[in-house]
Amino acid sequence: MHPLRRPRGEPPAVIAHRGHSAVAPENTLAAVAAARRAGADWIEVDVRCTADGVPVVIHDRTVDRTTAGEGSVAELTAASLGDLDAGSWFDPGFAGERVPTFAALCADLAAHGGRLLLELKPPMTDAQVAGVVAMAAAHGLAGRMVVQSFHPALVAATPPGLPRALLSEEPHEDPVRACAAVGAIAYNPDAAVVLADPEAPARWRAAGLATLVWTVNDPAQWQVLREAGVDGIITDRAGDLVAHLAALPGG
Repeated sequence: MHPLRRPRGEPPAVIAHRGHSAVAPENTLAAVAAARRAGADWIEVDVRCTADGVPVVIHDRTVDRTTAGEGSVAELTAASLGDLDAGSWFDPGFAGERVPTFAALCADLAAHGGRLLLELKPPMTDAQVAGVVAMAAAHGLAGRMVVQSFHPALVAATPPGLPRALLSEEPHEDPVRACAAVGAIAYNPDAAVVLADPEAPARWRAAGLATLVWTVNDPAQWQVLREAGVDGIITDRAGDLVAHLAALPGG
């Protein structure tokens, strides 16, 4: 069974972007918990490695935007990064929230549930990618995790047996070929690609690919994308999208 393709007629999966990032600081355990409470089908987060090779859950190359600190993630140790406040920038009520290690995220998902769409961020070596996957497997997450990246080399470095997806900012000339080259089972473009060509998901489905689009917060676009047959919508507003889909006929 394809882990991402939705049966025809079913609404797309709700994928919480960096956790439920509309209501909690992105890529934190608070945002992951909020995504679960909202009823998201998948929780999307980013992982990159610290100076001492520890995978941590953060999007940007630097900690400047989403913590009280400064500097490059790749030049900070996990210990120094773990001391940073990653919540106050979003709201004082989240003061003291931390940048989770990937191990802490895995433990949270193992204990409380949730399916993980994991974006790999460079720079990561093949060994680091393998280590991330092994850590997830050790927590029992291998059967409910998909790895994605904008970087084909990181997708291709994912060990065999784990589902892979190829993210795309600029449309590939041949998405099917691009996915085949890295063993991806899903093509995940900017939603603008599908909004401009609503027949594209059907073409990709015919080639065996799922389509997850990012990052869509507009209800009018949610409806167009559902009608286009996308398999999942990545959104900051997971709770709102859950409610929107539930309110539609057949939702």
